[in-house]
Amino acid sequence: MSLQQISSLSLSRSFPRRLSLFSFSVACVQVMDGSETPAQQDHQNVVVMRHGDRKDNVDPLWATNAAKPWDPPLVKDGRIRAFSQGRKLRTNLGFPIHRVFVSPFLRCVQTASEVVSALCSIHDDPTILTSDDVSIDPSKVKVSIEYGLCEMINREAIRSGFPQDGNWGFNISELEAMLPAGTVDSTVEHVYKELPQWAETVAGARARYLQIFQALADKYPTENLLLVTHGEGVGVAFSAFKKNSTVYAVEYCAYTELRRPIVHKDGSFVAGDFETRNGQGIGYIPSNAVADDVT
Repeated sequence: MSLQQISSLSLSRSFPRRLSLFSFSVACVQVMDGSETPAQQDHQNVVVMRHGDRKDNVDPLWATNAAKPWDPPLVKDGRIRAFSQGRKLRTNLGFPIHRVFVSPFLRCVQTASEVVSALCSIHDDPTILTSDDVSIDPSKVKVSIEYGLCEMINREAIRSGFPQDGNWGFNISELEAMLPAGTVDSTVEHVYKELPQWAETVAGARARYLQIFQALADKYPTENLLLVTHGEGVGVAFSAFKKNSTVYAVEYCAYTELRRPIVHKDGSFVAGDFETRNGQGIGYIPSNAVADDVT
């Protein structure tokens, strides 16, 4: 199914956390090489994660006086959840994360900061709850901001107003400074040079998420990626690559794990299809079945 076809899908609007029910499948782009040099097969893993607990959902009055009501920060519980999830990823994934890409929204950058600190921590002290005073090895993971991972730019997702002048106030240098020292790779070229225009359709946002997942994976086929994004993006990642599934809930810091075979040949590669392997915090309905949860 092409991105254009996905964009034209008729979708309902009953998904908790402003997400609609959706289900589709796609095939990955493949880069072919006609060389007869013996090929080497490997696998690439891509983890797609939602941000932690956002302040406006805990304090509904926060947006009233906020300078940027469309860009809430994490609450403390959100930082704790994100750091804990990072620790679990480090222990349970079974493969290292090499590179992290992050939506420019503050809640995602703060989530990534906690997760990356946990991934890079030198001492795994179970009594530590957040990244405060954690010693890290910044060589383990590199992090970059990516506009294409942003929230849906519409009223479906952004409930507390939007900048009438189109200036969302994202200062990339300031956002990068919030990430663990030494982990930022500011030389990476953005796939999306700017945010989508206001009133992005839900179907258009889903096509964007799918396209950015594919583009980042193809750009770094020898690396395992963590993509910190929003609930809709996690739902897309899960449903797009898990046949006949309909996502209905995505918890804070929920994630899905995608995996695909990669055949390297003469400096090029052939990529197989992604499949959804594991995850946590995602509720979905298999076709013709009762509701299930990925735990």
